[in-house]
Amino acid sequence: MIFVDTSVWIAAFRNPASREARQLSRLLDSDEVALSITVFLEVLTGASKQDRRKVREALTALPLFYPTDQTWRRVESWIDLATGSGKHFGFANLLIGAIAAENDASLWSLDADFERLARLKLITLFEPTSP
Repeated sequence: MIFVDTSVWIAAFRNPASREARQLSRLLDSDEVALSITVFLEVLTGASKQDRRKVREALTALPLFYPTDQTWRRVESWIDLATGSGKHFGFANLLIGAIAAENDASLWSLDADFERLARLKLITLFEPTSP
């Protein structure tokens, strides 16, 4: 299972011929994609009024994961670990990463925050294959 971050969805929607769009299509075809509620809401928020219904229908076909009590405890411990290492992360990214981590899944993102979370060994990144 691979949690796909908002940055990848945006890249794929903006350019259907992009490397991200092609890889995402392969993952969708093989039923490997999952969404955190955070990403679902971020993508919907960014969709135009005319596209929102189509985007919502497409995304609701995917497994959707919500934070649990464990997720919130994980985020809190990550904040302590990160700030102790002199690093700071956006709250939404911590939540997205924690949901992926607690489901033993990889996360695919174009956002450097997730690379830094991976360097701290808090998440596992998905590395897309070549086109």
